[in-house]
Amino acid sequence: MNKQRLTVVSCLFFTVAWATMPWFDSSARAQADSFYKGKTIKIVVGSTPGNFYDAWARLIARHWGKYIPGNPEVIVQNMPGAGSLTATNFVYSVAKPDGLSVVLPNNSIYIEQLVERKEVQFDLRKFHWIGSASQDSILFYMRADTPFKSIADIVKAKQPPSCGGSGTTSSDYLVAKILELTLGAKINSVLGYPGGTEADLAVEKGEIVCRAHTLAAHYGREPFISWHKKGFDRHLLQTGRKRDPRAAEAPTIYEVLDEFKIPKQNRRIVQAVLSGGEFGRPIMAPPGTPPDRVKTLREALVKVLKDPELLAEATKAKMDVEYSSGEELESLVKEVLDQPPEVVEQVRKFLMK
Repeated sequence: MNKQRLTVVSCLFFTVAWATMPWFDSSARAQADSFYKGKTIKIVVGSTPGNFYDAWARLIARHWGKYIPGNPEVIVQNMPGAGSLTATNFVYSVAKPDGLSVVLPNNSIYIEQLVERKEVQFDLRKFHWIGSASQDSILFYMRADTPFKSIADIVKAKQPPSCGGSGTTSSDYLVAKILELTLGAKINSVLGYPGGTEADLAVEKGEIVCRAHTLAAHYGREPFISWHKKGFDRHLLQTGRKRDPRAAEAPTIYEVLDEFKIPKQNRRIVQAVLSGGEFGRPIMAPPGTPPDRVKTLREALVKVLKDPELLAEATKAKMDVEYSSGEELESLVKEVLDQPPEVVEQVRKFLMK
């Protein structure tokens, strides 16, 4: 009997020891490596082609495959709708969790879950966050031919300006509601544009007069390069902790809050709603994706964001690379979703329709 026990214990010890040896991990990795050979990875983007989220997805897609063992093809699928709610729901609930489907949503998508919108079919805490290529603040711009030269002018206005956006988690809508909540500024939010490109075109046509979007997008592409040469737009606000030198004339939201002496409780709501810039351009894989494939995608993202060809393209397109790891983003989403009930209720009050 003792001999049998000794044999069993010896076998168990050998099994555990073998499994913890380097070659065991290598075997698991080899399976992940062989899996991607001849396959295609799809990046589902929650915006229209030409949008800055789309530009980031396509930049990564052009180079990501060469850093993933097996060298799979990487393609982009645009799935616009409701501020990327459609794309996020799809990847979470419909896409197969095999490591071949990831989503790059609006960086404020967490707001939908925070306010418990009924259309949400996902839990961001259960996604596998792969990482983000950049971080970015929001810039609120206005046509220069309007009478609004500052946020104070909007607060005092009898006729509110009309600003455009895609949905209730778009930067435009969030900034408008934050200004209403904290300062009492009235903005007429015109929603339903498929993406930022269409909203910017509406500004050019005079359908709307203002919009909010990322600083990188505003200084990285047309029509804004031409706008700045013609003095077409005016910059009223930015959401970073400090002024971005590209828009040094625009005060930060926190400077404006100081100017109007806004209480601490409302400042916490501002932080909860405007954390999107810290998420940047997040890439997520659906729950259930095998851990070895999540690890492979994360490691490949780190490498591709150091790729000389990608960096040269990014520099030319004025796209600043500022990497955030999947682990950092997973911690951040748990933090921003863990708000006191009174804060959630205030956010819901202003964002829910």
